[in-house]
Amino acid sequence: MKLIISNGLDVPIYEQIKQQIKAAILSGDLQEGQACPSLRTVAKELRISVLTVSRAYAELEEEGFVKNVQGRGCFVLKRGPELLREQLVCQVEEALLEAIKVARMADLSPEELHHLLDVLLEMKSDE
Repeated sequence: MKLIISNGLDVPIYEQIKQQIKAAILSGDLQEGQACPSLRTVAKELRISVLTVSRAYAELEEEGFVKNVQGRGCFVLKRGPELLREQLVCQVEEALLEAIKVARMADLSPEELHHLLDVLLEMKSDE
């Protein structure tokens, strides 16, 4: 798994790592039971502190994506349907918040934004 970080983003490095590993789990690139890259390997490859990687992994464990096994590493947990749905809903929320932000810059009214969403949903249902 190749992780890419950027110092130019407003997103902390640990959060960038967490998001990329979470995306790999949700997409199936990292499967249930598979080991995540070791803390030291990630830290060495990205030239960052092990503590930064450790924080990302700790948050992934808190969110139910991985399990840290002392002395063995972090392993991907089974994605239950509720967890998967919740994570996908979070992604939808983030995308919609970004859409609202851009719509405000374009001076779209809430009604225009709703109409645009309805049109797009209709277009996708025809495919």
